[in-house]
Amino acid sequence: MSTEPEPGLVPEHMRTRYQGDPVMMTVDGQDFRVRLRAGEPGSYDFDWLSGPHDYGFGLSRSDGFAMTRPEMEEAIRAFLAEIDPTTGYLKE
Repeated sequence: MSTEPEPGLVPEHMRTRYQGDPVMMTVDGQDFRVRLRAGEPGSYDFDWLSGPHDYGFGLSRSDGFAMTRPEMEEAIRAFLAEIDPTTGYLKE
């Protein structure tokens, strides 16, 4: 059994608790769920729902302020720009 982290979503039993309702977004034809981590102002988890794998990313603002919807879209576009279309994972 490998102890190396694998890309993808955090298993349900290890997930952070979230505050409020998730934001569902479609950006450039891709569906994402964005959730604010409870007790961590400015920290978000982005789940790529329409991707080829269970995959996503986290983002924390250093100022602790809430992200605007346009900022979320920008973060998603930056993530998608780094995806290898052959593998569906981040480019190496």
